[in-house]
Amino acid sequence: MREEKFRRTPQRLAIMKFLEGNSSHPSAEEVYFGLKRQFPTLSLATVYHTLEALERMGKIVEINVDSTKKRYDPAVGAHHHLICIRCKKIIDLPEKFHPVLNEEERKGFRILRSQVEFYGLCPQCQSRRSPAQKN
Repeated sequence: MREEKFRRTPQRLAIMKFLEGNSSHPSAEEVYFGLKRQFPTLSLATVYHTLEALERMGKIVEINVDSTKKRYDPAVGAHHHLICIRCKKIIDLPEKFHPVLNEEERKGFRILRSQVEFYGLCPQCQSRRSPAQKN
């Protein structure tokens, strides 16, 4: 982390610890509110800058499943996701298959990583009745 000029401040260390093993795929705002009580002077800008630096260093991966906010995944190893289209919950799935693309299918791309996303409704959202079903 030193080569990135990543100063290891107490706030940045707390952000890293918050993300470590966190499978909820938090947004910057969730990280911020999760640490604000412990670090009253923590700014949302610090959280964003730290997340961007961690992403550049390959320590986390940004997930784009919600158009209103970025989510972050500290599990950088190969895996896939189940994503609820209603509540936006993201669940990690172990990578059980890895699509292999031949030269023609890659269209000249050098594949760096891949991810498969399955969209649907989580069990909690399935059990909630929609307003149309209440009548």
